Amino acid sequence: MTLMLKQIFAFLKLLNSDTSTTPLALGLSLGLFLGFAPFLSIQTLFVLLIVFLLRVQLGAAFLSAFFFKFIAYLFDPAADLLGQKILELESLRPLFVTMYNMPIVPMTRFNNSIVMGSFAVSILIAPISYFIFKSLITQYRELVVARFKQTKLWKAFAATTFYNWYCKYDQFYG
Repeated sequence: MTLMLKQIFAFLKLLNSDTSTTPLALGLSLGLFLGFAPFLSIQTLFVLLIVFLLRVQLGAAFLSAFFFKFIAYLFDPAADLLGQKILELESLRPLFVTMYNMPIVPMTRFNNSIVMGSFAVSILIAPISYFIFKSLITQYRELVVARFKQTKLWKAFAATTFYNWYCKYDQFYG
């Protein structure tokens, strides 16, 4: 539980900072993909490899994966129908037979209709969600954070010695 709270606070800190929006948006999008993928599968390991190799904000990815796991659970009946339609396409049958006869590919559980439907949805939504998340982060920073920093409450708090001490502490120990 404390790990999740640490990730939430780290995400909120980065959301309010002046860091680039790209790692945050990419982390949220890859978290969407993790949320829709089965927990212990090759897809999950592949996405985690991408998360660790690229400059992606881990807190955003894991927080997003946690949130999208619940959405994927609610989406399972629709994913089942979509996956069933994809798996029953006659034109893709030779591809699925070939994939099933490969050494590692069957471990992806692509022949499960829910897994196939969730994978198809995440492939379609993840690239779009990157641009949506990037836009939302930018708007949040421009509207909410900028307005909050103009309030008298924030200006009074920023003038305290405690805040100055925290800024120095954060600067040295991050």
